[in-house]
Amino acid sequence: MELEAAKQIGAGLATIGLAGVGIGIGIIFGNYVSAGIRNPSAAPKMFGNVLLGFALTEAIALFALVIAFLILFG
Repeated sequence: MELEAAKQIGAGLATIGLAGVGIGIGIIFGNYVSAGIRNPSAAPKMFGNVLLGFALTEAIALFALVIAFLILFG
C-alpha cells in the first residue's frame, strides 16, 4: 500500500470520533431541554453545566481533527 493511501485511510479513521461527538452533543442538549421542560425553575441553574459539557465534548472533536490533519500533513 502506498504511503499516501495509508495516510488518507488513517485520517478517515481518526475522524470517526466526530460521529460520537455529534451524538454526545445531541444527548447533552436533548436532556437539558427535557429537564428544563420538567422543572423550568432549575433550567437557568443547569445551563452552566450544559455549556461545560458541550465544551468538553467539542474539545474531543477538535482533538480528532488535529490528529487527522497531523496524519495527512505531518
